[in-house]
Amino acid sequence: MRIVVIGAGAAGVFGAISAATHDPLAEIAVIEAARQPLAKVRISGGGRCNITNHCFDPSELTKNYPRGSKELLGPFSRFQPRDTVAWFEKHGVRLKVENDGRMFPTTDKSETIAVCLLAAVAKHGIKIRLGAKVKGIQTSTHDRNSPKFDIIYHNSQPERYDRVLLATGGSSQGHRFAEALGHRIIPPVPSLFTFRVIDQRLDGLAGVSFDNVELTLMTGGGKKLKQTGPLLITHWGLTGPSVLKLSSWGARILHESDYRAELSVDFLPNQSAEQLYQALITYKVQNSKRRVWSANALPVPKRYWSRIVQLTGITEETIWTNMTRTDMKSIVHELSRARFTISGKGIFKDEFVTCGGIDLKDVDFRTMQSKRCPGLYFAGEILDIDGLTGGFNLQNAWTTGWIAGMNMTL
Repeated sequence: MRIVVIGAGAAGVFGAISAATHDPLAEIAVIEAARQPLAKVRISGGGRCNITNHCFDPSELTKNYPRGSKELLGPFSRFQPRDTVAWFEKHGVRLKVENDGRMFPTTDKSETIAVCLLAAVAKHGIKIRLGAKVKGIQTSTHDRNSPKFDIIYHNSQPERYDRVLLATGGSSQGHRFAEALGHRIIPPVPSLFTFRVIDQRLDGLAGVSFDNVELTLMTGGGKKLKQTGPLLITHWGLTGPSVLKLSSWGARILHESDYRAELSVDFLPNQSAEQLYQALITYKVQNSKRRVWSANALPVPKRYWSRIVQLTGITEETIWTNMTRTDMKSIVHELSRARFTISGKGIFKDEFVTCGGIDLKDVDFRTMQSKRCPGLYFAGEILDIDGLTGGFNLQNAWTTGWIAGMNMTL
């Protein structure tokens, strides 16, 4: 059995290891156009490698995938984060869990993961060819049930293989290969990004953070999406887990609107507007002589409280006894139903995730084999699957790579 994996990222390398594990006699090659394998693994989690998430219930795990949740339920029942942890620990890499469920190597170095994977590649005799540029893939027989594949290179002779695993990530080249073999491609668009917001309420407040807010994204057509979680003000606008989750779920909606949308922010989602108003009334009675600017009556960062009070028109000398009902209602509105205009997007650190790719209807998720071209398999981000931040995208790579590798040897 001759197997070729195109793409030396997490999904491709793990798929090759899986194939070698299930068939030690298979001849396996990994082809990579770049000069270094596992490039995304090395920058994952800010260089620490957020390898997976401590979520061991497949039905709960799938809720973290805006696209692909239904299709991944079966694969996660066969290879999930618990299996990922077991595999890496068996190969000498100890992992730790952080408070938010993200899992990292105890070394806090992504190189630990890369070295482990490449050691397994070497142990199994898998060949990785770097700087090898594939021009195309052709089926070399008319027998649809048992085709062989010719890998066409730019600068070398074609090579024939029995099985092909496409694991080229979000690369347009990989999509072209799949499309040429009869697959539908869902146009890729960015996912997991920050919001560019130009607003005087945020000016000069970079670094101010909120532990938990509720965001509501409003776009044309009356569509609304909500997310909760921490929020951080930056020099360019807004970021944090709540923004990243919302950008992922709203990736296509935002793309279609050219990243122009209205955002409603509830900075205190655990209390209603009426409760906040009553809290201000009580605070006014108990702190009548204190200055409003410096005595924030609600649990929001002091710098943000002062900014909202200022923009409401309250002077720096105003004391609480002089606060009117209108003043207090204005503050409550700004903290419970603030409206911001999103005028563009940024990227999330160095990790660029896209939604889009091979139409999931073209893939048999029991095996990760193409329904249109027997002998051709897919794994990782080349599929129209993307997860939230927190190790979910790498888990998709481990799972689909492992299942593809196992089934290529059958």
